[in-house]
Amino acid sequence: MFSLGAARYYLYREPTDIRKSFDGLCGLVTARLGQNPMSGDVFIFINKPRNRMKLLKWEPGGFILFYKRLERGTFELPEPAQPCTSQQIGYGQLTMMVTGITMRYAKKRRRFLQQNDVDKYR
Repeated sequence: MFSLGAARYYLYREPTDIRKSFDGLCGLVTARLGQNPMSGDVFIFINKPRNRMKLLKWEPGGFILFYKRLERGTFELPEPAQPCTSQQIGYGQLTMMVTGITMRYAKKRRRFLQQNDVDKYR
């Protein structure tokens, strides 16, 4: 079954011609990102007006292409730490982008102890 879970997510930050299909998007992944499109990672592409999004993923047997078109509004992109062509994001960030939740004020809470803190309790 089609699934987006348990993968790495790469947001291609440059505006993309959303008319591109499997081969065109695979070409961007290979040439511009230097990644293997058949790695099982999810590659996210957004058009210039930021109202259309395509996600490309390889699963055994072939590629899957997810497509979302907004009727109103735009996708909010996460701010990169430094200027870049692509940015690895988490599943939570992808979910917020797709559902329209603003990331500006979102703060991820710490859910684990750092390794040096763990060593103190041994």
